[in-house]
Amino acid sequence: MKKRHLIYAACLLVGMGACAASAQKQVEDNPDVWKEYNTGAILFEDKAPETLGSDIYHRIIPDAESYIKEQARTVLATLYNSPEDSIPTVYKIHYTLEDVDGVSAKGGGNGDVTIFYSTRHIEKSFAANDTAKLFFETRGVLLHELTHAYQLEPQGIGSYGTNRVFWAFIEGMADAVRVANGGFDGPNARPKGGNYMDGYRTAGYFFVWLRDNKDPEFLRKFNRSTLEVIPWSFDGAIKHILGDEYNIDELWREYQIAVGDIQA
Repeated sequence: MKKRHLIYAACLLVGMGACAASAQKQVEDNPDVWKEYNTGAILFEDKAPETLGSDIYHRIIPDAESYIKEQARTVLATLYNSPEDSIPTVYKIHYTLEDVDGVSAKGGGNGDVTIFYSTRHIEKSFAANDTAKLFFETRGVLLHELTHAYQLEPQGIGSYGTNRVFWAFIEGMADAVRVANGGFDGPNARPKGGNYMDGYRTAGYFFVWLRDNKDPEFLRKFNRSTLEVIPWSFDGAIKHILGDEYNIDELWREYQIAVGDIQA
């Protein structure tokens, strides 16, 4: 076990360096404004201390509370221009390691957020003893779940569990924040085909493409559109942000052609 611990320590710096570089653009956009922002109290709890996944996690993330706050500020800088924006208040984030199937999930509400991270997933991600890869995955998963804590939600169209547009926006934006901050492993992580209504990476890469090709403030404006377009819709938000001459389905087709998934 001591030998494995040395491997963790030696590789940690590699993983941290790669992640820091991938988030550089967001840091450059908002260098100071989020440093003092109250992200909410972080309560870290290890519910599976006897597992290998727990041991691995503590080796790569020695100070979980500080690390979670750091990633929370990255999420906030991606979704908002400044702390003066309308941001959902988060009083507490109860982050747990648990010996369960799955990867991670956010729960709770009204400012009291829960997030679990599976020690089984940690073990699977570390199967090749690649600490940098696990650190990368851990950060990406955390960015996604923290987005759910701080993002705005569509109004006038039901809820996450009752409306697919609502669901696609929520999950698409969470992966868009992950994409925007280098949280996926390059272009091969982008799903081919599909539709923005598929949410997750399929929508996330599309939203980041709109930021890169249509409006550099797109992600922040798209998040804020939930306060300004009621009842909310994808096409309504697009027209609100980019102009009435744009259409969400036409933009999706343009994107699909641009990335080579379909022919013009």
